[in-house]
Amino acid sequence: MRNNEIERRKPLLKLTQRQRSILIGTILGDSHFETQNGGRTYRLKVEHSSKQAFYVDWMYKEFQDWTNSSPKSKPKIVKGIKYENYYFQTLSLGQLRFYAKQFYENGNKIVPNQIRHWLTPLALTVWFMDDGSIKSKYHKAIILNTQGFTRKDIQILIDALKYNFEIVANFRKQVDGLQLIIVGSSAELFYKITQPIILPGFEYKFGALVNNLPKEYRRRSKVG
Repeated sequence: MRNNEIERRKPLLKLTQRQRSILIGTILGDSHFETQNGGRTYRLKVEHSSKQAFYVDWMYKEFQDWTNSSPKSKPKIVKGIKYENYYFQTLSLGQLRFYAKQFYENGNKIVPNQIRHWLTPLALTVWFMDDGSIKSKYHKAIILNTQGFTRKDIQILIDALKYNFEIVANFRKQVDGLQLIIVGSSAELFYKITQPIILPGFEYKFGALVNNLPKEYRRRSKVG
């Protein structure tokens, strides 16, 4: 697409409520904002393992009007082992500045105090798809990998889950920081909220929890 057409399109872009929820969920998870001009504009970068290309493609479809190119693959080497990641990024836009300012402080990702106003069922589900799983095949508890956040940030998330959904969560110590754990007594409620939304390729994240739930909770995903 020619540069003049891109510049003409940029001012017309406005996040829908659905896009806003997806954005909030993925920023709580693995995605991040980048700026190349001192914070005047930002772009969203979404990147996952190539095994989750279907998820990146779904996310790209949701933000396609905000991008200039389709998802791409790139090699990544971790501890001498070669992996392949799959990613896309949006255009650099002033419309994303507000969210970047809310979620970053001195270059570090944070949790805004007002997150409870933005944490919709869709945002919660995207966050889980990005960075969550069942604790183990022997437990009903749900894990969200929040090790990059401070204890204060995680407490804000715990409070938001309780306020918005009546979901009870706590801290779980790990070598690399603190995880957020949704306790077993809230697992069925979490499943009830997220399962109608979650992409079919991610239902494995619920593990054996599914087998122990009432039949009325086992509904087909509505998101594709």
